[in-house]
Amino acid sequence: MFKIYNAIGKHRRTILFLCDFLLWNLSYYMSYGINKNNLSLSGDLTVFWWGLLIENICFAAVFILFRLYDKLWRYADIEDFFFAAIASLSANLVFMMTTMAIGIFIPDFNLGTRVYITFALMSSFFVMLFRIVYRLNKILERRELAQKPKKRLLIIGAGEGALSVLSELSKTPGNEYIPVCIVDDDKEKLHRRISGVKVVGTTYEIPEICEEYGIEVILFTISQISVTDKKRILDSCTKTHVEVKIIPNIYNLMTSGVPITSSIRQVEVEDLLGREPVVFDTEKYGKYIIGQTVLVTGGGGSIGSELCRQIARLNPKHLIILDIYENNAYEIQQELIRKHGSDLSFEVQIASVRDRKKLEHIFRTRNIDVVFHAAAHKHVPLMETNPEEAVKNNVFGTLKLVETADKYHVKNFVQISTDKAVNPTSVMGASKRICEMIIQMIGRRSKTNFVAVRFGNVLGSNGSVIPLFKEQIRTGGPVTVTHPDIIRYFMTIPEAVSLVLTAGSLAKGGEIFILDMGEPVKIKVLAENLIRLSGFKPHEDIKIEYTGLRPGEKLYEELLLNEEGITKTDNKKIYIGKPIEFSNDIFFNHLKNLYYAAQKNRKNDVEEIIAEIVPTYHHEKVGTDSLPDDLENEAEI
Repeated sequence: MFKIYNAIGKHRRTILFLCDFLLWNLSYYMSYGINKNNLSLSGDLTVFWWGLLIENICFAAVFILFRLYDKLWRYADIEDFFFAAIASLSANLVFMMTTMAIGIFIPDFNLGTRVYITFALMSSFFVMLFRIVYRLNKILERRELAQKPKKRLLIIGAGEGALSVLSELSKTPGNEYIPVCIVDDDKEKLHRRISGVKVVGTTYEIPEICEEYGIEVILFTISQISVTDKKRILDSCTKTHVEVKIIPNIYNLMTSGVPITSSIRQVEVEDLLGREPVVFDTEKYGKYIIGQTVLVTGGGGSIGSELCRQIARLNPKHLIILDIYENNAYEIQQELIRKHGSDLSFEVQIASVRDRKKLEHIFRTRNIDVVFHAAAHKHVPLMETNPEEAVKNNVFGTLKLVETADKYHVKNFVQISTDKAVNPTSVMGASKRICEMIIQMIGRRSKTNFVAVRFGNVLGSNGSVIPLFKEQIRTGGPVTVTHPDIIRYFMTIPEAVSLVLTAGSLAKGGEIFILDMGEPVKIKVLAENLIRLSGFKPHEDIKIEYTGLRPGEKLYEELLLNEEGITKTDNKKIYIGKPIEFSNDIFFNHLKNLYYAAQKNRKNDVEEIIAEIVPTYHHEKVGTDSLPDDLENEAEI
C-alpha cells in the first residue's frame, strides 16, 4: 500500500492533469449533446471531433501556463481556488475565440452559442468541484489524524523559528505535538500570539508554566543566543522533569527547504556545557596541512575519523587512513567519498601500528609529511586485565611508528595522549605517559617535530558514558555511575580535534600540549540531567546505581603533572607543559625489559616495569615474577 501511495505522489501532476482532461472532455460532450438534443451524437461528427481537439489543446495550454499543476492542492486556500477559476474561464475564452476564428474561414464549422455557454459553465463547475472535493478530503484526513493523542508542547522563543515550527505543525496533522504556549524574554512579545499560540511568560518562569499548563515536551527554537543564556535556560528546563528537545541551526534549516520538525532532537550534554564552542581557524593554523601527505592512524575511530573529516576540508595532497579494524575504516572511507568525491585524494590502509614492515612500506612509498597518531587501546578496565596488550599496542606500536616517521623525515608528528597519563592509576594511562616519554626521547635527536596533545574525555567517543546512559534511560534504567563524587572533563569530538590540529601547527618539537577542557563535570549531575531532559525524574522514574570505581579508575582526572608547569601559547585554549627530564639510556633499557615481559605475556612483570618507568604511577602491585638474567639479550625492540 505504501508503494502505491508513494508512486501516486511521484506522479501527482500527471494524475491531476488526466483528471482535468477527463472533466474537460465530459463537459464538452455533454454540452454538444445537449445543444443537439441527442447525447448519442449520431450524424455528422466532424465538427464535434475538431472542436474536441481544439478544446483539449486550448485547455491544456492555459492550465499549464497558469501553473495549476505546480500547486499543492491539499494546502490550497481561497486565492488558489480563485486562480483556478480564472484559469478555467480564460481557457473557455481562448477556446471560443479560436473556434469562432476558424468559423470565419470554414462556415460549416459552427458550434453554436449554447455550446459555448453550457461548456463554460460545466467545465468550470467540474474543475472547481474536483479541487474542492480533493481539498475537503485532505481536511477530513487531517482532522482524523488530529484526533490522535498529542503531547502538550511549550516552545522557547517567539521568533522566526517558532513561527516556522508552528506553521509546519499546522500543515502536518500527523505530528505528535499540540502547541500550548510560548515563552520569550522580550517583554514586547508577552501576551501576544503567534499563529494563535500565546506568549505566556519568560524563560525564568519555565518550571511554573510547565506545571500550570500541563506541558509534556519543551522545544528550544532560539538560534541567536549567547552560550551563557542557553545554558541558563536549559538548566531551568532540567528542573521541570519534562522531555526537552531542540532544533539546531534553525535558520539554516529554514533556508534549506528541509522540514524543520524532522530535525527536532533530544538536548545533548554538549548543549549544557555552557562555554563557547571551539572553532578551528583554518587561515591561521591550517597551512601545515594544505598540499601535504597526511597519515592518520586509528583513522576509523571516534577521534581518528573526525581528524580525517577536518583534514579533508584543508585540501591535503593525499590522506592515508590507517586502521586495523576494517569496518570503521570502511565507514569513514564511504563518508569521505560521499562528501568529497574525486576532489579528495585518499586511501585506506588496513594495518597495525605493531607491524614495522608494513609501516616501513607505507612510509617508504608514500612520502608522508604529517602524522596524527590516534591508534591505541583506550578502555581502562580491559587494559587492567590485559596490561601486556596495552604495552604491545600503545607503547611499542607508538615506538615503531615514531622511529619509522623519524627515519623517513616526516615534518610533524602529533601523538594523541590523555589526561589519564597524569599521575596514572591505570595501565592504560601509564602506557600513554610512556608514549609521551617516547615522543620526547626521539624528539631530542630528530629533525621531525614530535609533539603530544593531552586532553580529557570527549562526548560521544567510543566507550563514552553518554551513549551508555542514553541506552540505560531508554530501557527504563537503572543508570549506572561508578561513584557519586566522580568528575570528568568533557569536550565534543570536533572541538578536541580542532585543538589537536591547532596544536600541530604550533609544534616545534618535544612539547606536550594541554587542551583547556573547560570546567569539570560531575558524572552524577550529568546522569541526572540526562534523565530529566528525557522527561523522567531521577531516583524516582529512573534509578541511579553506584557500582564502585572500576580497576584503574580515578575519582578525578588531571591534565598536568605537578612538576611540569605550563606555558601559554597564542591560542588561549592550548598550553604547553614543561618537559620532564629523564635519562634516555635508562628509559631505553626499561623499554627493553618491558618489551620482553610483554612478549612473554608476563602481566605482573609488565606492571612492575611500568612502575619503574613512570614514578607517578600509583597501582597495586600484584606480581612476584622475576625477570631472567638474559633479558637484555633477548629483548629486541
